Order: sequence, then structure tokens, then C-alpha cells
Amino acid sequence: MSISLRPLLGIGARIKQALLAQDCILCQAASGARPLCEACERELPSNASACPRCALAVSNNAECGACLANPPYFDASCAAFSYAHPVDALVQALKYGGQLALAEWFARKLLERIGQPAGVDLIVPLPLHPERLAERGFNQAAEIAKSLSRASGIGIDAHLARRVRNTAPQTNLPWRERAANMRHAFCCERDVAGLSIAVIDDVMTTGATLNEFARTLKKSGAARVENWVVARTPPRV
Repeated sequence: MSISLRPLLGIGARIKQALLAQDCILCQAASGARPLCEACERELPSNASACPRCALAVSNNAECGACLANPPYFDASCAAFSYAHPVDALVQALKYGGQLALAEWFARKLLERIGQPAGVDLIVPLPLHPERLAERGFNQAAEIAKSLSRASGIGIDAHLARRVRNTAPQTNLPWRERAANMRHAFCCERDVAGLSIAVIDDVMTTGATLNEFARTLKKSGAARVENWVVARTPPRV
């Protein structure tokens, strides 16, 4: 006598869903296996219309005046969201609250924004200084990068470069001082000649940190460096 396995498979799926069931981080409504419910996801501020070089919000998706006047070392940037409420709370929940499940969700939203990545050879998370890493216990950029690598099939190297200066937090500095603060903060001792590298980080504010990291990678031979970030700070007004 043959026994159909379909009812058993259905039960297994329901058990798995029940075990993974959770409440939305933002509104506490049931969200299944996702950290956010569909209603809250729809309300998140996107960064759809942006400068292709620095991801700063612009009205026409054209390269902004600042990038035309003073081109950064990186070649492109893409951000899934604008760094505004409630995205700022979600980023902080990962970074300071240890909500690691958000890393995979951020990666998925980034890939939705990027589409099918073309021509990228390597994913590299922005490194933390060892002292900062010891304090936090993990590198949020590395957690996002791992999920991005799995989902995209692009290789990851979290040890390609090092942060050699434990710089003052950028948030404590005036915008004009941030580039100087990051000077020579990174070191890459490996040859990456000809590679196209996607650098992963959570938030891009002035771009000073990512620009210095791109400069370091270009010195080691990288042909192209682009930034994939969860959120971009809106332009100052």
C-alpha cells in the first residue's frame, strides 16, 4: 500500500513556519518568518532616485554636482533606503541591539534595489578596527555581506583589508573634518589588480569612510569599487 507524503510535507512546512513565527520589529503585528510585516515594509523610505556615483538623493537619477566637481575614488553607490525613520531604528537595532536577523533582511532588500549584480568579482565588508570589533562582538557590515554573498553567488573576502587606525567616531565630528579623520585608516596588502569590488556597509553619510576605503583598494590595483549600503543619509538642507 502506498502512502502519500504530501500531507506530511504540509505539516512540516506549517511546523517550520510556527517555529519561525515572530512579531514585526516596528509594530508588533504578526510577520511570520520576516522581521517586518508587509504593511511596515511598504512604508519604508526608499532611495530610488539617487546619484549613481554617491547615492545622494536627486530628482533625476543623474550624477550630482558634487561628484562631477570632485569625483570620489569609488565608481558607484547603491542604497536600499533613505536613512530616515524608521530605517534608522532598524539599522541601530542591528548595530547596537544585536538583531542579527536583520542582516539577512537588509541583504535581501539591497539585492532587490540592485537587481542582478553584473561584473562584480568580490564582496568586501567595510572592516572595523579590532578594538571596535571586540566591543561590539560582530561587524554589522560583515553580517550583511555574508547574506549578500549567499544570495548573489558572489565570493566574499572579509579579510582582504584591515582597519589600522581606531579613528574617532564620524558622528562626533563636523562633516568637513570627517575626510581628514579617515585618512590612512585602512590597509590592503594584497594585490587586487583588475578586480571589481563591491564594498558593503550599513549607512553612508558623507561618504568619507567609504571614499578612503576605495582609495586604499584602488592603490592595491582594484579596477572598480562600488558601495552597496543599506541606507543613505538625506542631503543637508
